[in-house]
Amino acid sequence: MLPPVDSAAILKLRQDILARNAALRAPLAQPAAAPEQPRFGAALDTALRQVSAIQDQAGAATTAYETGQTHDLASVMIARQKASIAFEATLQARNRLVSAYKDIMNMPL
Repeated sequence: MLPPVDSAAILKLRQDILARNAALRAPLAQPAAAPEQPRFGAALDTALRQVSAIQDQAGAATTAYETGQTHDLASVMIARQKASIAFEATLQARNRLVSAYKDIMNMPL
């Protein structure tokens, strides 16, 4: 003879299984968001703003030296050299981008 079936225990076991199943599916239901990559336009805009800020600082340092507000010629020359290097790097990047664009446009389909 078989022992009597405890329906309450079976229902509790069923609830436990369903709860575990839901817990295991929860992370799969919501895929992990990929870290947002910076967009090319935004990166280019940021770089150009930084170069502009460096040039503004060099201009302000030059103006301050010319008006006699500072007597530190070395810092003025360093600021101007930084601005020159930043502008030259920007110019070279632009030339490379234009060259790449021309190469892509001249590719046969």
